[in-house]
Amino acid sequence: MSDGAVEREESRTRGQFSAERTKAYVDAVVAIAMTLLILPLMESVAEAAGKELSASEWLGEHWSQIISFVLSFFIIALFWIRHHQLFADVEAVSNTLLWITVLWMLTIVWIPVSTAMTGQLETGRVVEALYIGSMIATCLCMIVTRRYLRRHPELHEVEPESMRRGMLVDLSMGILYAVALVLAMIVPQVGYFGLFVLLFVRTLANVLERSPIAR
Repeated sequence: MSDGAVEREESRTRGQFSAERTKAYVDAVVAIAMTLLILPLMESVAEAAGKELSASEWLGEHWSQIISFVLSFFIIALFWIRHHQLFADVEAVSNTLLWITVLWMLTIVWIPVSTAMTGQLETGRVVEALYIGSMIATCLCMIVTRRYLRRHPELHEVEPESMRRGMLVDLSMGILYAVALVLAMIVPQVGYFGLFVLLFVRTLANVLERSPIAR
């Protein structure tokens, strides 16, 4: 048995949590959050049927809500993929790591609420801050998770280079979400279109990789 395997076995005997159960719980929470995104649209369909509106009339009234649903669905999916890829090599979960993961899940389950706000409330700086700000919080939780795992190699088998690269991508996402938020605050016409800056995540990560921050 390798030294790392021995350390992980000892970790389990010290009352740490099963990584597999934690991963399954995270998957369930994310699945529920993604499902909750559709509920406001389901309610609006029922209301439209009660008013005898046509499908085209419903689409015309709720197009912005539909766009925010699709956008949030793929954003949560992206966050889950990043988290799933990281935890695939996590073999033990300490109390601290568990609570960091709980905070990450909190930011995920908030996204359906902020999405409902964007579709049903008047768009404004507060709504945009709550929506985009929740994504910044998710990125910060991922960065904290990676930093913690990097300091506790006994919990995982993630390669150092993979951990470093993942950290740069998460940092890049957080920076670009912050840029999108600033754009939404100072240029109201931009709104949520500022989120398209996320297309430059890989580019920014490559830039950061060549900077002192990556060393």
